[in-house]
Amino acid sequence: MPWCALPDITEVLMSVRRPTTAETATGIGVAALVAVSAVTRIGPSGPEGTLGPAGAVLIVLLAALITARRIFPFGVLVAVNAVVAAWFVLDFPGRLITVAALIACYTVAAERGWRLGAAAWAVTAAVSTVVVHGTLGVAWFDDRAVNALSLELAAVALGSAVHYHRAYAKGAREEALRLRLRETEQRLEIARELHDVVGHTMVTISVQAGVATHVLERNPDQGAAALRTIKTISDEGLAEVQALLGMLRVDGTAADRGGLARLETLLDVTRATGVQVELVVRGERRSLPPRVDLAAFRTVQEALTNARRHARPTSIRVCLLYGDDVLEIGVRNDGAGESAPSPTGGNGITGLRSRAEALGGTLHASRTGETFEVTVTLPTRAEDH
Repeated sequence: MPWCALPDITEVLMSVRRPTTAETATGIGVAALVAVSAVTRIGPSGPEGTLGPAGAVLIVLLAALITARRIFPFGVLVAVNAVVAAWFVLDFPGRLITVAALIACYTVAAERGWRLGAAAWAVTAAVSTVVVHGTLGVAWFDDRAVNALSLELAAVALGSAVHYHRAYAKGAREEALRLRLRETEQRLEIARELHDVVGHTMVTISVQAGVATHVLERNPDQGAAALRTIKTISDEGLAEVQALLGMLRVDGTAADRGGLARLETLLDVTRATGVQVELVVRGERRSLPPRVDLAAFRTVQEALTNARRHARPTSIRVCLLYGDDVLEIGVRNDGAGESAPSPTGGNGITGLRSRAEALGGTLHASRTGETFEVTVTLPTRAEDH
């Protein structure tokens, strides 16, 4: 659309909220009440006389304004006050038209809060004071004038109370939604943790059990070492699973389960399977935000598990690069073959990618010949997590 073009009037009209059935019924009801009051003299009826065409027009206009009061609260209030003033100036019977001004005051405060409600009261109070003094010929602070001001103030007070009650209820609903989303995120995190823990544990046990089966009779010492590794890794896995299940009962956090502080233990378990593991740390090693720390540990753990499960490597190189605002984790193995995971697929790679992206990080996986490498970059600014 050219900068000077006017918006399509149809689009403008379609963007305006339409009155609800209840709002329309209220507008018609108020107009009918005023008309009945004027014709039958029920209630404060005012002077003798008939409505005539001008009175009918004002009643129809009043119905339309009250119907639209929640769509354009303050504009409707100003227009309603103009209708009420015209009604009194033209000396029509039926003083219940003042109810429309009270409804308009209430609506402004209920929809927009006490500040705009106070402005609405000021406008309505000025109009009603001038009307009462000018058309009825009473003193400025006559009882009728004071009563009108009091009723208008009460309408604004009631509307303000409703406004803040709605705001409180909305805040409570939003907080409940945030809690549900947080619970969902925690459960997804637990699911990822269980996948990593169980996968790592079972692969290690499988490898060590295979070693024990082949060497137990010929080399009892090596077989016993394999069984001890199975015992250690199964105990650690069971403890981690119990900790994760405990999070379903209490509000635990990822920080409670540690992170890169356990990296050497993890690498030793892999070394015990006969794989050479090299750890390279570049940059100044430092404390990380808990979620980043745990994600870094799980990244290495899952990469090692994938390598042993799919590639049967003889050596693995783990590199941690501490940047100013990021931690780069690289895991490279030399055993990529037909069973190695695809750089763009597989549950392991998918899980690593989702974990990194959840923290605003990235993952890159590549295979060159028989070398498979996973590189994960995680932001380390504490305020981001």
